[in-house]
Amino acid sequence: MYKPRIIISGGGTGGHIFPALSIANAIREIEPESEILFVGALGKMEMEKVPAAGYEIIGLPVAGLQRSLSAKNLALPFKIMESLSMAGRIIKDFKPDVAVGVGGYASAPLLWSASHKGIPCLIQEQNSYAGLTNRILSKRASRICTAYEGMERFFPAQKIMLTGNPIRKEIHQPSEEERAEGYEFYGLNPEKRTVFVVGGSLGCGTLNRVMRKWVEEGGASKDYQVIWQCGKFYKEGVDEFLKGKSVPNLFCTDFIKRMDLAYAVSDVIISRAGAGTISELCVAGKATIFVPSPNVSEDHQTHNAMALVEKDAAGIVKDILAQDELIPAMESLLADRERISALERNILKLGKKDASQVIAREVLALVK
Repeated sequence: MYKPRIIISGGGTGGHIFPALSIANAIREIEPESEILFVGALGKMEMEKVPAAGYEIIGLPVAGLQRSLSAKNLALPFKIMESLSMAGRIIKDFKPDVAVGVGGYASAPLLWSASHKGIPCLIQEQNSYAGLTNRILSKRASRICTAYEGMERFFPAQKIMLTGNPIRKEIHQPSEEERAEGYEFYGLNPEKRTVFVVGGSLGCGTLNRVMRKWVEEGGASKDYQVIWQCGKFYKEGVDEFLKGKSVPNLFCTDFIKRMDLAYAVSDVIISRAGAGTISELCVAGKATIFVPSPNVSEDHQTHNAMALVEKDAAGIVKDILAQDELIPAMESLLADRERISALERNILKLGKKDASQVIAREVLALVK
């Protein structure tokens, strides 16, 4: 029996890695004998997370353009050329039937090389506003799987398939039993309402500053409790800030090991507006206030969030206003149970549970 050979490229953040792993796992469920190779960016978290999930990965030296003036930008053309050369060798050695790009630094050189060698390519575009790289690569792609409607303004319409974003398998609309399990897991009070502040795998400076202000202005006296995911990058500083402070209604951690249980106990969620996170929240059906990052290409997080806000499925606070407006907006929503229920109903309508399987079938359909 023929074993499909598939390369999956991309990474840089959990928002790229977890969808990529979801697609790989779905491919293996359909075709257990498939041979899958990941290509990521050296020094990024995929080099740790992918092997931990049981897959081989090769790292490229490619990096992104620094938005501020930086000497690192001078080396960028050389890293791109080296990455293109390495991508060509990887394709020659592995001989893939299909190349999949999920976004991130490593997608561009790998898909560019694969498409020029006549290998079918599938792009998984997570955002509602497509980035320049995927818009360029789409001209040679065989299939483009999207999470939002109206993507014909970026890609050839005949190549588009609306699939939703792949999410972790354990994410779903939580039950009351899982809610009870979550309270115990995080050491929370089942009698208190819960806010979950999540800044992504690396953390979010804006949300962390808001949470510091919350603690300093009497957060411990509030009649609700908070899970604060501060991120690996900020953990040391946050630990130092909290030293000696008694905040019994706060659970603070750098990384959420059981995201399903964090969603289960949450009445309101405060989050950046990365595409993968939004897709999980839609499936979990959670009332959310988004604080889109302004530090992303084409301001795509604002576009992502507004796609939900316009359907009355979420709230939004601009990053620049978060320090003054986020806590009042969160407490206002937390006190309005009818509004929470309406947001939950509306966001749940947008969830696509089986995106990983749909995309996996599209990948395998491209195998010659």
